[in-house]
Amino acid sequence: MKHALLGGVCAAAALVMLGSSALADPEVVQGPAAQPDCFAPWKADTQFFKYPKKDGPYRIALANGYIANTWRIQMVQTAKAYAAQPDVAAKLKEFKVVSTGEDVPAQISAINNFIDSGFDAIVVDAQNPTAFTPVIKRAKKAGVVLVAFDNTLDTKDAINVNVDQKGLGELWGKWLVGHLPNGGKVLEVRGVAGTSVDTDRHAGIAETLQGSGKDFKVTEVMGKWDDGVAQKAAADAIATNGPFDGITAQGGDTGVVQAMMDAKHPFVPFGGETENGFRKFCAKYASEGLKCTSAGSGPAQVAVAIKTAIAALEGEVVPQEIKLPLAIASDPDFKEGQDYFPKESDNFFVGNSFPSCGINFTAQEIMGQSKENQ
Repeated sequence: MKHALLGGVCAAAALVMLGSSALADPEVVQGPAAQPDCFAPWKADTQFFKYPKKDGPYRIALANGYIANTWRIQMVQTAKAYAAQPDVAAKLKEFKVVSTGEDVPAQISAINNFIDSGFDAIVVDAQNPTAFTPVIKRAKKAGVVLVAFDNTLDTKDAINVNVDQKGLGELWGKWLVGHLPNGGKVLEVRGVAGTSVDTDRHAGIAETLQGSGKDFKVTEVMGKWDDGVAQKAAADAIATNGPFDGITAQGGDTGVVQAMMDAKHPFVPFGGETENGFRKFCAKYASEGLKCTSAGSGPAQVAVAIKTAIAALEGEVVPQEIKLPLAIASDPDFKEGQDYFPKESDNFFVGNSFPSCGINFTAQEIMGQSKENQ
């Protein structure tokens, strides 16, 4: 009888646990989002989530992977700057940041640790879009809000926040097609292998060039979105396969232009990211042939991801996939003090404003934060 009673108690406890996790699951509801100007659905059939409302203040973590380039460093600094804003800080009991490098299992382990430590939400810039299925299930079962941004997750069980990365590659490809009417040799400086951002941007570039009907020959190198790495990769490519008629780079663009200058390579049309140094070069050398379009996703998208996590915890309706606008400036419309800043670091990424979300950072706010784990 004692064993039967014990078994009944255990079964009841299991039902309670299952019921608790089920109550923590988001409900799929009708849109629009509670803040529709900020939380724009990715497409017309994007589903909307409503999580059970949870009392704050909240414990939120940022699980970053790769940290060795300026975009990621600035992203971590921006996350800390956002968490420090008085109206946001009032909603946070704890904000934790961990960067784990290119080791995918280490990033997954960090997320598991945050789940085990009872964090309410985790935002993640994922090293691999498909490797996180078990930890996504664990987060869902534990009632932890999981928000991926930039390099997103291949799942419908977490919230994804991003710009159209493939569309960005298409934009750069169209810039080259428009400026190279006869086709030609193109240098493509890619990002970090295996990430969704690199894969999507590359696909956009490749499909646009191939679909143009023009004869393009593309040399690909990996620049890891880093000025130093991209500069060396571009210099080696120029030495072995140059000269090129056009260039596109996902990041590290200031270094790529410097490699052209060091090699005395003629300036050519360039589709690139939003680094301040790159835009300075584009404005300075436009009359000498450096015709640029500079577009990308500012590191401040991490702030939108944190804002989304807080909204979800507060029981607001949010899209499962949120689409952010691109920051774009193109020749001949580079404006000093708006599109580039002569007195700021070359490594600073421009485009850290999402007005529809009430997010707008100064360089000083961001650069005053550390990049270290906390």
